Amino acid sequence: MRILPGILAGLVLALAAPASAEQLADPQSDVVLTVSGDIGLLNDDGTARFDLQMLAEMPAVSYTTSTIWTEGEKTFVGVPLADLLDVVDASDGTVLATAINDYTVEIPVASVTATAPIVAYQMDGREMSRRQKGPLWIVYPYDSDPEFRTEVIYSRSIWQLDRLEVVQ
Repeated sequence: MRILPGILAGLVLALAAPASAEQLADPQSDVVLTVSGDIGLLNDDGTARFDLQMLAEMPAVSYTTSTIWTEGEKTFVGVPLADLLDVVDASDGTVLATAINDYTVEIPVASVTATAPIVAYQMDGREMSRRQKGPLWIVYPYDSDPEFRTEVIYSRSIWQLDRLEVVQ
C-alpha cells in the first residue's frame, strides 16, 4: 500500500505540468512579419506571424540616432531582435532577414545583443510607410559606438523587412 501514495503524488505532478508547449497568439490584423526556419514557437503552418500590434506589445527599445539613409537624427522605436528571437524560441544560427523586394541579408544570432539591433516599427513617433523604409526596419544605435558604423552593420540594416528565417 505504500506504492499508492507515490502513484498519487506522481499523478498530481503530471496533472500540474503543462499539457503542451505555449502557442503564439494569432495576428488580429495585417501580418507585417513572418518568422520561419529553426524556431520553436509557431502560430501558423510552420511559421510565426506578427502584426504591428503584436510587436508593439513586446518590450520596446528606443534609439535617437542619425543614419546614412536619412537626414538628421531620427528616433526609432522597436523590438530588440534578441527578444523577438526569444519569443519564437530561436537561439543560434543565422537570421536571414528579407525585405518586401526579396533583398536578403544575413545576421548571425551570435552578433545580436540585448539591445541591438531592433526591429523598428516607428520613426519619430509614427509608423513607417514603405516610402519611409517601413513598415519594419532593422536599426542599430549607429551614433552610440563606432562598432555600429561599419559596412557590415550598414549592410544588415535592412528596411521594408517582412521576413526572418532562422537557419543553422
